[in-house]
Amino acid sequence: MLTDLGDPDFPNPAEAPEDQDFLALSGIDNHGHVLYAQSPVEWPKLTYFGSNWEPRTLLTAYERGLFPMPFEVDADSEAIGWWSPAKRAIFVPSEIKVSHSLRNSLKKFTVTVDQQFRDVVMACGNPKRPQGWINLNVVNAFTRLYELGHAHSVEVWDSQGVLVGGLYGVEIGGIFAGESMFHVARDASKVALVHLGRIMNQTPGRIIDTQWMTEHLRSLGAREISRSEYCQLVSSKSEMPSAFVSEDD
Repeated sequence: MLTDLGDPDFPNPAEAPEDQDFLALSGIDNHGHVLYAQSPVEWPKLTYFGSNWEPRTLLTAYERGLFPMPFEVDADSEAIGWWSPAKRAIFVPSEIKVSHSLRNSLKKFTVTVDQQFRDVVMACGNPKRPQGWINLNVVNAFTRLYELGHAHSVEVWDSQGVLVGGLYGVEIGGIFAGESMFHVARDASKVALVHLGRIMNQTPGRIIDTQWMTEHLRSLGAREISRSEYCQLVSSKSEMPSAFVSEDD
């Protein structure tokens, strides 16, 4: 696949209609074939810059309020879809709700940060999970972002030292753009979220992005904002330093 595709040509999410979450499709598929849109092009727009999983491409997208997911063109080819929900679900870290039962669960697990990033992404991409979308391209791309210090994971371990839950995402200034979470033990993913909230809450003004709202997220304290509000937050918080400090710092 081509990787040097010039200046970013992602669409401006502010110009997207309110009923559109899927804003752009890579103009080149995984075989290097150019995709052509029927005229006139409405939404999603074609993006040639967004036709690869390179770090520059991903970070440019996140800075604009977009995130990627593999898009099946047909049975033999795959492109990259770029999304920006019209209604975005976010957590203000201090507003994450910790129930009495979840408080008890917090005592049952050990939590680490950035220790098994790839394993967390792989677990999130377990093909047995419904509506799975994480493939090897995603695993490799986000692992590279992790190696560069832009992506982070939270791991949850049981008393036997088994990885039973976790989450991962991309940090853009004061925004943690959550990508996915998993659990194989009750409350393990919630424990990961609570721990992430504690990390983000060490500095006022940080936000956790969880993409689309669900009733599960709402029950934990998530709130919904408009796409334009989200993009403004990303822009205004872009210069905040990382909330993740390594043990060597």
